[in-house]
Amino acid sequence: MEIIEQIKHYEKILSAYGALEGGGLTRLLYTDEWLECQKRLKEEMEKLGMKAAFDEVGNLFGLIEGSEEGVVSTGSHIDTVVRGGNLDGQFGIVGGLVAIKNLLEKYGRPKKSLQLISLAEEEGSRFPTVFWGSKNVLGLQDNEAVKDIKDSEGLNFVNEMHRCGFDFKKDSKAREVGSFVELHIEQGNLLEKLNKEIGVINAITGQKRYRVKLRGQANHAGTTRMEYRKDAAYGYALIVKAAIEKAIEMDPILVCTFGSVELIPNTVNVVPGECNFSIDCRHPQGQVLDEFASWLEETMVQIAEEKGLEIEIDKWMDERPVPMDEKMIALLENTAKDLGLNYELMHSGAGHDSQIFAEKVPTAMIFVPSIGGISHNINEATAYEDQARGCLLLENALYKLSY
Repeated sequence: MEIIEQIKHYEKILSAYGALEGGGLTRLLYTDEWLECQKRLKEEMEKLGMKAAFDEVGNLFGLIEGSEEGVVSTGSHIDTVVRGGNLDGQFGIVGGLVAIKNLLEKYGRPKKSLQLISLAEEEGSRFPTVFWGSKNVLGLQDNEAVKDIKDSEGLNFVNEMHRCGFDFKKDSKAREVGSFVELHIEQGNLLEKLNKEIGVINAITGQKRYRVKLRGQANHAGTTRMEYRKDAAYGYALIVKAAIEKAIEMDPILVCTFGSVELIPNTVNVVPGECNFSIDCRHPQGQVLDEFASWLEETMVQIAEEKGLEIEIDKWMDERPVPMDEKMIALLENTAKDLGLNYELMHSGAGHDSQIFAEKVPTAMIFVPSIGGISHNINEATAYEDQARGCLLLENALYKLSY
């Protein structure tokens, strides 16, 4: 199948930058690997006849100018997580190259300009900032918020940006995007479980994230009777049990994750006097997410009071669910039907650049299955046949939008 060979060709080229021994990628914002990959991608865009150029911060744009007014855009992010796979983000760029190459060969110059965007950053894996690429495209960036941030080695964001030849965007003017279609791996196992070939995304889930601190009293593990303890670990355990059971009871697609926990003093013979932990809650409907979060906050306070603990709750992320454009969803569904693809209308449980674009321009997302639901992992994989179906749907959707 020719389209599979095209996918392999571009994946091999891009996966050389940041490649790890044993497979997978580490390609972080403003590193040498990131910069060299963007430069090589610019060359590949130019080979297809695109006008390719970087913006101030390092987003890369490849443009095929149309015969009429208007722009249709596709793409994804070029950065990875640490020890990530070869598809998260990168597949959306590879798919864009394949789709636009085939459209040009079949139909020539489009009516509306076709634009492929390789976004500088989405993951937040090197510096504590996310969606730096897409926010800059739309003029939504907060330069002040990143001026003093550093990576794990103490390297400053601004210095590393300058080292790569980039600088802050000086204004809040948005670049013309027109409409945006992002092709991405699912990063979950729903499509695989349902035996579906394609996911058409109707919304990107909302997220609420908490940092919680429970304070009790550290004490001797042998001499402090159970009824006299102010055990921070016990309070944590009760909160975990209550929250997970409530999430299961409330809605099958509501998810609640306790991903990080620190006990102090964290030793075998001392009752923990302090427990610091994280909570991540997600749902594609804002009302459901708000209802669960209100219950969770009240329940945590109640448990702490009952067990004689002090509690501090910091809700540091409160992202609303983002719906995709109804007309764009319908276009993808109709195109999938025309191609005979077995698709599922679904939401995304992970965040994507599309949630930033969707606030400003008509946006849609295409998912292809992830083998075993594995992602953010060097073993991340999608069958080439499924990758090809995703590229074919993207190509035909771009045709309807541009030609």
